[in-house]
Amino acid sequence: MPNDLSAGPGLSRNERLILSLIRRHGPLSRAALALRTGLSAQAVTNLTRKLMTAGLLDAGEVVRGKVGQPSTPLSLAPEGALFLGLKIGRRLAELALVDFTGQIRLHRQEMHAFPEPRRILGFARHGVATFMDALPGPLRERVAGLGIATPYRLWDWGAEMAAWEGLDLAAELAPNMPCPIFLENDATSACGAELIFGTQELPRDFIHIYVAHFAGGGIVLDGVLRHGPTRNAGALGSMPVPGGEQLLDRASVSTLERQIGRALPPDDSAWDVPEEDEAAWAAQAGEALAFVTLSAVALVDLSLVVIDGAVPPATRARLADATREALARMPAAGIDRPSVVQGGLGRTARILGAAGLPLAHFFQPGGAALRPGIAA
Repeated sequence: MPNDLSAGPGLSRNERLILSLIRRHGPLSRAALALRTGLSAQAVTNLTRKLMTAGLLDAGEVVRGKVGQPSTPLSLAPEGALFLGLKIGRRLAELALVDFTGQIRLHRQEMHAFPEPRRILGFARHGVATFMDALPGPLRERVAGLGIATPYRLWDWGAEMAAWEGLDLAAELAPNMPCPIFLENDATSACGAELIFGTQELPRDFIHIYVAHFAGGGIVLDGVLRHGPTRNAGALGSMPVPGGEQLLDRASVSTLERQIGRALPPDDSAWDVPEEDEAAWAAQAGEALAFVTLSAVALVDLSLVVIDGAVPPATRARLADATREALARMPAAGIDRPSVVQGGLGRTARILGAAGLPLAHFFQPGGAALRPGIAA
């Protein structure tokens, strides 16, 4: 049966705004929240009192000795709400339990030659049941939802993936789940994770490119992650690049694996690509990433591209550098070249993005407009 949060906590827009400000900036006093929201001190006091009563905010120690009245910093309560995230990748499936602050509390993963539906369903069902059994009773009631981050059109990957065509993964899982299910594209979810859990300052308009086994992306306009009418906006991996290929043919880990003749491990510590091979791949990928970036800028006037991926931090930095250098060589008359920054979440972006789907729906401003895959 759905838990107490499955119908949503019924938060107002201002309550969601307060939670999102503390999530982005860290602990804030009521005075700081009033300044950032434009609400009166009394309104902020009333709203934060309600959020504390609901178990969503914690009060820190009173800060004294500064100009003005003593202040009490308010922070997110880690166990205010919990979220399940399922990530489906080309070679790796992951399941995580994430707390209200974005920390992964429980995690399990399973390698596969390719993601076969029955195996993924069994992995998810058993994993969720195991996680729920490990939680004390009161915390089980705090699990707000399961988010699924998966590539769309999995059957396009090859004949062995044909079983995915027409399969409604959320509907298949719903009878076994204790909470509502939300499903989105994995690269879009990675972009959402940067918005929700990332710490760097971001403009209201940017694109996010995630380089994993294949490349994908997300687009943010007016501070909102855009999904499009078919939930496939920001499908940057499918964008054509010079040479009759798509971005995913140039800027993907699968391309690097073909170049070195072997599969790479799914963790940073075991990454062992020869220097000259990684440098050549990054330069080629950077050219394609720059082409896609400048095309997006010309279309929707963006000031920033964030490059993240399921690769080590040094490799992400190399991809960002290569993209920046390629952009500087490209003709850009009539538009401004965007800034290029490295994403900060790396391999955790998609699993955090999956868990972030129910978080955004229930607790972020405007989140209730997101469409769940299916309600449990």
